[in-house]
Amino acid sequence: MLSALFTEWVSVSPFLKQLIPGSEKCIKGHVNLFSFHSALPPARERQQQKRSTFLPVHKVTAVKMSPCCLLALLAVISLTLAASPGVKVKLTDKGIEYGKQIGMASLQQKLKTIKVPDLSGTEKVPPIGKVKYSLTGMTIVNLGLPKSALVLVPGTGVRLAITNAFINLHGNWRVRYFRFIQDRGSFDLTVNGLTITADIAIKSDETGRPTVSTVSCVANVGSASIKFHGGASWLYNLFKSYIDKALRSALQKQICPLVADVITDMNPHLKTFNVLAKVDQYAEIEYSMVTSPTISKSSIEFSLKGEFYNIVKHQEPPFSPTPFSLSPQDNNMLYIGVSSFTPNSAGFVYNNAGALSLYVTDDMIPPSSPIRLNTGTFGVFIPEIAKRFPGMMMKLLVKTVKEPTISLEPNNVTVQASGTVTAYAIQPNTTLSPLFVLNMEGSVSAQMNVTGVKLAGAITLNKIEMTLGTSYVGQFQVQPLDNIFLMVLKVVVIPKVNARLEKGFPLPTIGNMNLINTQLQVLKDYMLIGTDVQFTG
Repeated sequence: MLSALFTEWVSVSPFLKQLIPGSEKCIKGHVNLFSFHSALPPARERQQQKRSTFLPVHKVTAVKMSPCCLLALLAVISLTLAASPGVKVKLTDKGIEYGKQIGMASLQQKLKTIKVPDLSGTEKVPPIGKVKYSLTGMTIVNLGLPKSALVLVPGTGVRLAITNAFINLHGNWRVRYFRFIQDRGSFDLTVNGLTITADIAIKSDETGRPTVSTVSCVANVGSASIKFHGGASWLYNLFKSYIDKALRSALQKQICPLVADVITDMNPHLKTFNVLAKVDQYAEIEYSMVTSPTISKSSIEFSLKGEFYNIVKHQEPPFSPTPFSLSPQDNNMLYIGVSSFTPNSAGFVYNNAGALSLYVTDDMIPPSSPIRLNTGTFGVFIPEIAKRFPGMMMKLLVKTVKEPTISLEPNNVTVQASGTVTAYAIQPNTTLSPLFVLNMEGSVSAQMNVTGVKLAGAITLNKIEMTLGTSYVGQFQVQPLDNIFLMVLKVVVIPKVNARLEKGFPLPTIGNMNLINTQLQVLKDYMLIGTDVQFTG
């Protein structure tokens, strides 16, 4: 069975065939690669094993295999175990540029904290001779990063490149020569041609959040010029010959650690990424990364779980995400692809929690409606009801019997739902007497929209088919009741559903992130949200 699975994988995977030439033939030639002999214990022991969560014991017989087959086997296993995302997020060049602007502002402020150490020493300076000098109290008065770029490095992360940066400093100088002559004053120093290159890795941390780190950093100070206020012209020879190099070296040593600090300081902000976001009292949605980011020359793509869970107990649905690829759009900063798996996992959670049920009573029907939920109205179509339960109000229980199925086609969101409608007569002592149960198959269309940082929607009824499931009042035709139940659905059930859908569920966000210029498209098997972002605070 396992070898058949491998053969199936290789035969349907063009990628694997290109990666490992001859892999299909290799695997097929080892159909008996593994032979499994089940050693099932007696029934009592099997039951005990079931309670202990142990699997039946299997004897495995391995055979020799070529390196080609081993490589193919490992590739198949890795492909099989890779988790498909329910949601994908793509950060485009436009979004990266916006992030760079925020990052450069932080870096500029950080570099202004450079502490330039005091410099002192003794040197021979023509024509004076031996001179003791000191430069003290150097502070940065201006720092500019006029040219910077953030370039994507496929498979790794991003490269920050800063050129033509400059630093202006002010400080005090003091010299002593001929043993007794002293002079002092102030100076202004300009450092030009400062370049910084830093490689930044983008990965996933243990919580499924993105994290960044500095891989390498190189800083170079091109040149420095000084203007002494006071003093003789030979001071410039002292600076050019001795102080210039030491000063540039002192600056260079501090730049990369500060760059690394700025990059590290991004991680607390990245930790605000809503890996687990509460939706309501029933559900929460998980956005943890299922793999490390995919980095190309033009975008960074994050694969997220995108799965709804019961807020009390996480349980996997009996279906998995279908692989999908985001369309190559790049007009916006950010693209969020929500596959059909995500809303379907929501249906699984809400159905299991019993949240997809509603009691409908007469006071929920508009007063102007001639149709009332009482035995008089239904007795017209089912005489046995009027006969056995005269003059009583009624109550309907509308609920799903399995999770609804959401399908996404271009410009079309359709929800198929299976449910029941149980009718009760309300006795004078409030006891509910069951009258009948109808089976219901319904289809609705959904219109999706983004409100704030949430995905919301509304539904409209397409069609409904009802059949008799169980009757406690004798057999009857269901079709004459269609108008009553259509009215109930349109004026009570669907408005209740839309009131909940209007609240929406959280999209993946970081910190105080706002979505602007947002557009939503419904494509084959996923919804694509194109948006620009804006951070506040």
